[in-house]
This record gives sequence, C-alpha cells and structure tokens, in this order.
Amino acid sequence: MKNILDHIHSPSDLRALKQEDLPQLAKALRSFIIDIVATKEGHLGASLGVVELTIALHYVFNTPDDLLVWDVGHQAYGHKILTGRRSNFHTNRQLGGISGFPKRDESDYDTFGVGHSSTSISAALGMAIASQLKGEDKHHVAIIGDASIASGMAFEGLNHAGVTDANLLVILNDNAIGIDPSVGALKQYLTNVKKGTEKQDNIFEALNFDYTGPIDGHDLDAIISELNRLKSVKGPKFLHVITTKGKGLKQAEENQVTYHAPGKFDSLTGELIAKSASSLTKFQDVFGLTLVELAEQNPKIVGITPAMPTGSSLKYMMDQMPDRAFDVGIAEQHAVTLSAGMATQGMMVFCNIYSTFLQRAYDQVIHDVALQNLPVIFCLDRAGLVGEDGATHHGVFDLAYLRCIPNLIIMAPRNECELRNIMYTAQLGLEHPIAIRYPRGYGSVADWKQPFQKLTIGKGEVLKEGKDIAILTVGFIAENAKEAIQKVSNSQEIAHYDMRFIKPLDEALLHDIFKTFKYIITIEDGTVKGGFGSAVLEFAAEHNYHLPIKVLGIPDAFIEQGTVKQLQELSHVDANSISKTLETALLHIKNS
Repeated sequence: MKNILDHIHSPSDLRALKQEDLPQLAKALRSFIIDIVATKEGHLGASLGVVELTIALHYVFNTPDDLLVWDVGHQAYGHKILTGRRSNFHTNRQLGGISGFPKRDESDYDTFGVGHSSTSISAALGMAIASQLKGEDKHHVAIIGDASIASGMAFEGLNHAGVTDANLLVILNDNAIGIDPSVGALKQYLTNVKKGTEKQDNIFEALNFDYTGPIDGHDLDAIISELNRLKSVKGPKFLHVITTKGKGLKQAEENQVTYHAPGKFDSLTGELIAKSASSLTKFQDVFGLTLVELAEQNPKIVGITPAMPTGSSLKYMMDQMPDRAFDVGIAEQHAVTLSAGMATQGMMVFCNIYSTFLQRAYDQVIHDVALQNLPVIFCLDRAGLVGEDGATHHGVFDLAYLRCIPNLIIMAPRNECELRNIMYTAQLGLEHPIAIRYPRGYGSVADWKQPFQKLTIGKGEVLKEGKDIAILTVGFIAENAKEAIQKVSNSQEIAHYDMRFIKPLDEALLHDIFKTFKYIITIEDGTVKGGFGSAVLEFAAEHNYHLPIKVLGIPDAFIEQGTVKQLQELSHVDANSISKTLETALLHIKNS
C-alpha cells in the first residue's frame, strides 16, 4: 500500500481524509521526519512531539486563510511537510534549501518568520486585530511552548489580548522542556495543573482567556473535537495541550536535551552516529570550564544564562556550583538587568548569551548596565556566522550594535587561550562592562589550558611582520587570514595584526600601522556596516590618513542557511577570497 503521506501535497488533501485515517498519517509523518533528520540533521524532538497537533490544526482550520503562527519554529517540521514541502524537505537547513524555521517568503502557510521565541502571541494578535479592522472572518492560532510562554514578551501579548475581543486561539504545547528543561515558577504552576494539585485560580482565565485543558496532545480525536468547539467560541481562547518531546523515538523521549538537535543518528534504532574525535575543544566548553576554574578561586563570580545552559556550557558551573549559576529561562532582558543588580552589590557576573539573543536585551545593555557603568561581563557565544540555523541566528550584528554604546569594552579573542585570558582579566576587576564575543564550534589550539595571563585592555598584538600590506583582524577570523597569507607567493610583504579590542581601539598601534604600510585590510566575521572596519575607517578619517582601506566582513544583507564554510565563501571572508584580495592589493601597490 502506498504511504498515506505520499498523497498529501497540501492541507486540502489532508482535509479530504477520513478522521479515522489520521493516526496512520501521524505515524507516516513521524517516520518521515525521523528518516530525514537522521541523515540531514536538524531539530528533531520538538517536531516529533507535535505531529498529532499539527495534523489536527490543518485538518480543522482552513489554512492558509486561517493563520497559524508557530513558536519558536523548532516544532514546525511537520507543518512544512504537510504544506507542500515534503519533496524538498531533504534540503532543510542547507545552502539553497528550505529554512529550518517558518519563513514568509517560503510559503503562504508560513504566516510569520520565527527564529527567536515568544513572538507568536503578539504576532497572531496583530493579525487578529487586523482581520477585525478589515471585516474578515478568520481564525488566528499561536502555538507556543511552555519554555517560550514564560518569556516576558509572551505575557505582554497575553495581557493585551485579554482585553480585546480578537478571534485569537493560543495553544500551549506543554512538554516541560525547551532546548533544556523549562525553569521557573510558571513551570511549577503548569506541573501542578497537570497533576490536578493547583488550587489557585487559573492564571490564563485570570487574564480573560477562555481556558480549556489540559488535554492529551497525542489523542487526535480529542484535539480535533476541542478545536472544532473552540472555532465557535468568541474572543481570546487558550488551549493547554500536553505532549511528549521526541514522541515516537524511544531515545528522543528519554534524552530530550540531546535529541533536541541530535546530529546524525540511526533512524531505526535512534542511536547517535559518533562524530570523528577532535583534538580541539569547542569555544563554549572553553568558556564553561574556565568559568568553573575561575569561580573556584573567586567566590564573587556568578554565572547567568537565559535558557541555554547546555549550549553555552554554563551547565558545568550549574552542576558544580548550583547556588552560583542561574538559568533564568527565555528572558534575555531579565538576565541582563539581573546581572546589573548583582553587579551593584559587588558580584563578578558572567552573563552568557548567544550573540543573536542579546539583540533582545539591547535597552537593558544600554540603560541598566552601560549607563550605570556596571562591570557586567557579557560572554557572547555563537558570534559571527553560525551555519545551518540561518539568518535568525547568525551573530553578525553585535560589533555594530555594541560599538556605539559608551563605557562598553568590546573584545574578540583570536583563540581559546585569549578567551581564557580575557575572562581572567575581566574578573580581576574592570571599571567598565565588557562584551567578549566568540564563535560557535571548535577553536584552533589543542593545548589551550595554559596559565592565566592578564591582558592589557585596548592592546593589540603583532602576529606577523611585513612591509607593504597590513591585515587587521579581530577574533577567530584571524585563522582565515593566516591561511590566506600562506597562499600568497610574496607573503613577506604582508603583516598581520590581531587587534583584539574593537573598543577601545589600540590607537598607538594603529598610528604605527598607518605610518608604516601602504594598504590596510580589515577582516571581521560581523557586518561591514558599523563594525570593526568602520571603526578603523573612522580612525583614519579623524587623523587624516589617506591610505587605501579594504573592509572585509559580512555584507549588508541577511545571510541564509548553509555551512559556515559555505557562508564564509559567499561573504568573501574565507581564506581563498582573502588571498585574492591580497593579490589585488599587491598589484595595486605595484602599479601605484
């Protein structure tokens, strides 16, 4: 018999099925997701957990006229497959393929782009109010996880929706875990609701939502029945659905953190396929292990992360010093201001946030930390291009959006040793806050656990002497520059400087460089608009230097998904592209 999923090319095909056939479709959809993700990689557990809910939503609602907003998007693989992308789902998260997250220009069924969490309620409410204003009779559904709903923005949306008569349905997909286990008082409240031990008034009813649940999120008949009932209920509605993350794959159910995005695995057994061992260490592990080492010596050190203890490796400190390391949930604004509050009382706070997520706390960085000149130590993981997660997750804007903030020191370590040393230096006591940015993945130094050395703030370093061209780099992109120099035949004419600090710049070193060389090339793994290269251009203009300056970095465009290597090539910051730039510069010097 032909696979039932092969007949589903759109939700209209799904709605043509008999309801008793839907469990068979759920089984086929779950198997399809497992088979593809096992070989192509991606986010697994969340999408497996909402297979029945996804089918029920498209079965009951007239999508795409009725609007679904997925939050955060990790759970949307089934949605993508049922909405015309089954045949190219194997390209998921690959260069030129479909995005790993819902994306408006990819499908009419993707009503809102969602890569960062907790936006669905506000977006769906906006759609619902717009429909009212236009006199349209549509349904608007926000599907949000229990980790995402604990975020402040989600509560802002709930607070507003509760005083409207908008046709909005919020579905809480409650599986007690995001990327890491959910945390906080709301998690405990939801746990009590599920157990039937919560005696207080329902919090969602108190916000004027018509609340129902909790119901079994894997019971298709129950979900469909309740969704059909809710279609006739006016105003804001709230459905509490209980699911199991990783449903249908034993290992994914039992080890939900690992199988959130497990890499390659055996689709039949679920066993992970071991990657080749590396002698190198991931930057985030260098951070996590170094933080523990420093915290053992300095009792004032605390660590804070908004919902990323495993990904950021703050988990090391949380395991060994649980009273001094805090996962505050998906709450970047709170994480920053909590850090500021601790800093006022003399604590050495390492606030560890992915670069792309710090964007969500920009006001707090300015108003609560920098304005008060509090020495919070921001450790920005996943800086630069991060690969297959794509445009929503690349940490390419931090240098530009932080560089304009007074009082803030900005540093990009070239390797693991520099990361250790700047962490060591920061906890000795700084007069200003500092942002330390470092990339995702492995470094370049196998023997990185060297004795600590105090760094001089604002001081760069000469990596290679030369006479005509000076390459100025910040951060790990120095490895690409080093390789590029080796590809050039007359490399003796090229000097290489690790500037280390984007703010303050090493102006003494820059004066020497501009007085010595004939051509300057800056390289960064951040946007060329407003970043490190812009800082060098500003320095040259202020001091009336007129050398040719070539700024290399991420172009003024949103970079889609692909491997880091592929995306560096597209951005012309890979070693081959840099070597071509060097050849062009050498030719310019020769002909001038």
